[in-house]
Amino acid sequence: MNAIAPHQRRPSWRPAGLGLGLGLWLGLLSLGAHALPWSVQVRDAKGQPLADAVIAVELKGQPSRLPAGSKTQAQIEQRRRQFQPFVLVVQTGTPVNFPNFDTVRHHVYSFSAAKKFDMKLYSGTPAEPVLFDKAGVATLGCNIHDSMSAHVVVVDTPLFGKTDASGLLKLDLPAGEHMLRYWHPGFKQPLLREQALSVSGTGNNQLELSLSLER
Repeated sequence: MNAIAPHQRRPSWRPAGLGLGLGLWLGLLSLGAHALPWSVQVRDAKGQPLADAVIAVELKGQPSRLPAGSKTQAQIEQRRRQFQPFVLVVQTGTPVNFPNFDTVRHHVYSFSAAKKFDMKLYSGTPAEPVLFDKAGVATLGCNIHDSMSAHVVVVDTPLFGKTDASGLLKLDLPAGEHMLRYWHPGFKQPLLREQALSVSGTGNNQLELSLSLER
């Protein structure tokens, strides 16, 4: 389950924190007031819909990290010797909990450049979450159960989500020129790809994205 802050709904854009300068804060508020429906359909090279494609949209002047004092946290559970969800998307600066609901202990780790950590054999919920403070893709494993794997994708924006089983994701975005970043577990490299994104104030804001998987 995707933690305390669900990311599959259509979040309306809003400024991330009150610690911004007043001029910038008012500018971001104005953008948020004019958010427009936007959707992306993600398919593979054969035209089949792709679930669990990570989509993130960066706006100019938008804070990249969670604001200081934010209570937002996320969670990856361990159930039936599997990580749930398989792909979790969070904004930079988000703490992630790793509760173990199995009757066996797990040893969760990541050797990824985006986040290195090592949680020795444990049951229940560790006392402290893991802070994901750098954008990128962290691949998780269990040192006891080799079949367990998952990914935490950390993005520099509060505008993000994952595609559903039909390969679709909907967001609310302000009109303008933005940066689209995307990633899928079928990519070999733990690097988000990018392309320019133009959101029209009057047109049909639907994007078709075709991904060539490498797995």
